[in-house]
Amino acid sequence: MSNILIIDTQESFTAVLAREITHAGHQVVTARTLAEGLEMATSKPFDVIFLNAEMPDGNSMGVLPALIDTPSLPEVIILTDVGDADQAEHAIKMGAWDYVERPATARAMTLPLVRAIQYRAKKILKQPHTTLNEETLKDIVGASSQMKRCLDRLALSAGSDANVLITGETGTGKELFAWAIHNNSRRAGKRFVEVDCAALPETLVESILFGYERGAFTGADKNESGLIKRADGGTLFLDEVGELPLSVQKSFLRVLQEHKFRQVGGSTVLRSDFRLIAATNRDLDAMVHRHRFRKDLLFRLRAFTMELPSLRHRIEDISLIATHHVDKLCQSYGMNGKSFSPDFFEVLGRYEWPGNVRELVNALERAVSAARHEPVLFPKHLPVYIRVHLARASVEQGQSIPDLPIARIDGPNGTTLPRLVEAREATVAQFEQHYLRELLTLAEDMEQACAMSGLSRSRLYALLKKHSLSPSFRLPS
Repeated sequence: MSNILIIDTQESFTAVLAREITHAGHQVVTARTLAEGLEMATSKPFDVIFLNAEMPDGNSMGVLPALIDTPSLPEVIILTDVGDADQAEHAIKMGAWDYVERPATARAMTLPLVRAIQYRAKKILKQPHTTLNEETLKDIVGASSQMKRCLDRLALSAGSDANVLITGETGTGKELFAWAIHNNSRRAGKRFVEVDCAALPETLVESILFGYERGAFTGADKNESGLIKRADGGTLFLDEVGELPLSVQKSFLRVLQEHKFRQVGGSTVLRSDFRLIAATNRDLDAMVHRHRFRKDLLFRLRAFTMELPSLRHRIEDISLIATHHVDKLCQSYGMNGKSFSPDFFEVLGRYEWPGNVRELVNALERAVSAARHEPVLFPKHLPVYIRVHLARASVEQGQSIPDLPIARIDGPNGTTLPRLVEAREATVAQFEQHYLRELLTLAEDMEQACAMSGLSRSRLYALLKKHSLSPSFRLPS
């Protein structure tokens, strides 16, 4: 007997579905709102949860990770009245069991339920899997649900010898995860051979990968083993595999299938027992569609897949990452540890980090260097380009405009609104003061303040005087 939760507002459908589930010998409860459903899932164990993708009281896709991460780790089946391919992809990538359009009868919904229950009875996550070595994870920082799922995938992949394809934007930590998989696998201690496919000259790719024999081409004055042979017994990591030349992909596919190859210019068949991990920030499916990547090779690469989340999708991890790397930087530089101003993490959270964790670490290194022996890091220590971006975005998106009430005045017929021109002038004055205060916090000197605001020096002086503001930096004499 399994415990089932239905989160849906359609009472007639829910009642029929609940009856079918009960007749099948399972217990079922229902929730009419996302908040109620999440509270139930947190307080009581469930095996399967049906979730309506179009709940009126919130974002069902936004609640999905929290439901999946409740203590019982339930399988979640998404129900929708109008199927959406992008939403379906998003749901499956986040860990949903299935995404189905609501059928004509509730009875038809029992089939995916039965399959989910059968899977859950033999679920691999219930079995002990690879225990990760904490030392190998020291630079993989994060407590978000996205990172927890990635670590679960890491543990599963480390326990097998299947090929792994790691996807994610630049700077998300694909190489870190590749190393962690290797160091937690049975091949730990053996070679980890990294190949940067983007840096391979197309004319030399085969000789670099497969090796070559003396006389194979001009300049080949000795036998040279390739990277594939050097990875024998260990792990071969193809970074940016989407850049692997199409002309080489067929040859490499054969190596991947048979683990046998010949060196360039050679006739002897060599063997290499390597485990392949590949990584890319490219959409390989789109490249297959454009005939830029072989479909059969892609199938081989992604026997096991892992998609790393971008930093902007796990903002809650930023403070942990920042603290971890600032401590490392201070130790590396021989400095005392640093603390953070109250608004430091708030500023980090407002930036979108297109370069992800790599960009954040570089920004923190700049901040530590700028602060030198100052004990506290402030937003002004961050790189100028980040502060300029935030200042401009704050103005362009209206984020610096406070929620300003319009002052009422006593008119001849009682209390009324002021004239538009008066209200506008008052609002502009308050906005100017709010913007200037933030500008003075971010800028290090008058030249930078002018560059960030787009104001001339004389205009900025006039505005500061108008609002009785004084910058913290020294004004030129």
